[in-house]
Amino acid sequence: MTSGYKDGTPEEEYAHSPFIRKQGNIYKPNNKEMDNDSINEKTLRDVHTKEIDLVNRDPKHLNDDVVKVDFEDVIAEPAGTYSFDGVWKASFTTFTVTKYWCYRLLTALVGIPLALVWGIFFAILSFIHIWAVVPCVKSYLIEIHCVSRVYSICVHTFCDPLFEAMGKCFSSVRVTTIKVV
Repeated sequence: MTSGYKDGTPEEEYAHSPFIRKQGNIYKPNNKEMDNDSINEKTLRDVHTKEIDLVNRDPKHLNDDVVKVDFEDVIAEPAGTYSFDGVWKASFTTFTVTKYWCYRLLTALVGIPLALVWGIFFAILSFIHIWAVVPCVKSYLIEIHCVSRVYSICVHTFCDPLFEAMGKCFSSVRVTTIKVV
């Protein structure tokens, strides 16, 4: 590896090496000139950790229709059967604060263990899909391809002449419809 970028800048100024050899880019050994994106990139990003948005915690809107429950969605008083205003305000505050702190407490106690469980579950699911399901499906498709060729030969050998002969026999049949009023 060289001691830095092509322009002679020492490597100590940058967080990571830009992966340039005398022969060129290690991913394209015959290409001495790297593209602008990879030359200008001074830091490498870790694919396992990414920036977390602490404001919008549901960017894909997974829970828009499911979990949004407010006081008005649960408790409502029809016209003519109102409780005292103080009771209504205290009920609203009690409901809202209880829901808020119970959720926070449950996520603090159970959130990390469940994240671990779901991480393991989806890792196993990915592993099974990549290393078992896809190869089995591919193997099945290869095996069924042989059967489909034999089936195709049988259909073309036996059925095509039969249906072609039947088509020629019935090609002279004419059907007319008369509408009587």
